[in-house]
Amino acid sequence: MLKNQKEVFKFIKDQGVEFVDVRFIDPPGRWQHFTMPADGLDADAFEEGLGFDGSSIQGFEGIQSSDLLLFLDPTTAFIDPFMANKTLVLVADITDPRTGQDYGKDPRRVAKRAEAYMKDSGIADTAYLGPEAEFFIFDSVSFNTDPYSFGFSFKAEDAHTDGDASSDGYYIKNKGGYFPAPPSDKYQDLRSQMVNNLEAVGIPVEKHHHEVATAGQAEIDVRFDSLLSMADKLVKYKYVVRNTAVMAGKTATFMAKPIYGDNGSGMHVHISLWKGGKPLFYEKGGYADLSEMAGHFVAGLFAHAPAMAAFTNPTFNSYRRLVRGFEAPVNLIMSASNRSAIVRVPGYSLSPKAKNVEYRGPDPTANPYLCFSALLMAGLDGIKKEMGPPPTTDKNLFDLPARQLRRIKQLPESLAEALDALEKDNAFLLEGGVFTKELIESYIELKRDEIEQVWQHPNPMEFDLYFDL
Repeated sequence: MLKNQKEVFKFIKDQGVEFVDVRFIDPPGRWQHFTMPADGLDADAFEEGLGFDGSSIQGFEGIQSSDLLLFLDPTTAFIDPFMANKTLVLVADITDPRTGQDYGKDPRRVAKRAEAYMKDSGIADTAYLGPEAEFFIFDSVSFNTDPYSFGFSFKAEDAHTDGDASSDGYYIKNKGGYFPAPPSDKYQDLRSQMVNNLEAVGIPVEKHHHEVATAGQAEIDVRFDSLLSMADKLVKYKYVVRNTAVMAGKTATFMAKPIYGDNGSGMHVHISLWKGGKPLFYEKGGYADLSEMAGHFVAGLFAHAPAMAAFTNPTFNSYRRLVRGFEAPVNLIMSASNRSAIVRVPGYSLSPKAKNVEYRGPDPTANPYLCFSALLMAGLDGIKKEMGPPPTTDKNLFDLPARQLRRIKQLPESLAEALDALEKDNAFLLEGGVFTKELIESYIELKRDEIEQVWQHPNPMEFDLYFDL
């Protein structure tokens, strides 16, 4: 890892870097970038910033106040493995030149403020997160939003998407993808190449495998890290997965629910707090050996889950995965080693250092800087207010009668409900200036615009149901 601008300039010279690619994150969670010749990068770029037009970025500024500055973070430097010319990537934070202060709508700045708020609280000095971001690999995909030709289609070599999808006769049935070996699993080598590329850009990988759904659903587990670093890595992870797939003539999507009748893609997030090098979530004899602090943290997650869903499940499509009555992580209850609850306490290890809580609600369309920060702020609010204890169960919630399930609080059923909840419950996010009112308001407006776009378009199922009425 490079530490400062001096090391960046030395690296550029020693490695023969030709271009520098400057990247920043927008509120929906997409990397934006521009590229400059390496010999054009100087000390002023680090000290005075690089300007760009914020009015052209979703969720940022209007045209009347569009000038923003990017300040490069040397610790984020890596060589992009997909560029023909040797290119060094530097991720940047955004500053408002009018005030000289952090730009309030910059998601990466939110993550930095969340970590600072946690440390200032005295509760913990490190939050470790380990997301499990699932995705689908398709051989081809097409979609059309033309008013007279609206629909989508895809093909996947290991799915039975049409009569001859798998020419060798080996394919993965719906919900049958965990863990058949090749030749049924046809993406082993591609996932391994993704792992090689992830490790080449500084992301340690623990394992990879086919996931439950058909159509190349995959999971690559990366090693946990602190909040900001993990958010940086997750954005990089998605970039590497997508580009590796494209270079192999495939395509990858992190949509939560691209396929009807099969599992969607989730992003279970493992969370633990530490202080002075010691884990804070372990206490022998507590429920699942969780500490009282961990219980307060989980209670905070539950208290603010409806509002957090706007960040953890931020798309209209997210709620096609979170369907009540199916095997979806919607029930706000905690359980030990039980995947039917939204919070699971993993039981793989008895080590205090391994003790964490797994929040199973999020999906990988989430902007990780906003998602992880919201999770931390909700949990810290639970600790500060000594909320809890959280409800627990050891029953399979998917088998409970509807009458009993109705007694358990659940996640919102739609993005619209989540946004309404965020409008009413956001004070916990504003603590310490971590989130800003401007960010929350513009985010809600942006997401409501997305909802309108989806609602205004008839979908093919409506033709199937109503065309002959």
